[in-house]
Amino acid sequence: MIQNTEELREFIIKCLEDKKAENISTIDLGDNNPLAKYLILASGRSVKNVSAIADFVSFEVKNNSNLNAGIEGLNNAEWVLVDFGDIIVHVFHPEARDHFKLEELWNKKR
Repeated sequence: MIQNTEELREFIIKCLEDKKAENISTIDLGDNNPLAKYLILASGRSVKNVSAIADFVSFEVKNNSNLNAGIEGLNNAEWVLVDFGDIIVHVFHPEARDHFKLEELWNKKR
């Protein structure tokens, strides 16, 4: 059973790797950010793949930690957000990730 935020972060990254997500990156927002402690970003190869990755991560985390995720964006699956509270996972179609450039946005804010 997952015990803390660091274990959850590592578990999510492993789930993303197991589902063959690409370009996985983590942004540490720090302990005092009201939004979350970590953002984890990853890409899928197609909208179907993006949806499958997000579903898989949500399912595996629920089964291993009893955390229910808030999920947004599954309908079109260009960009799916999976919210675990202290960790928010963004799974993108590559074109959407390139368009929104979240890594650049968050790196400018810090």
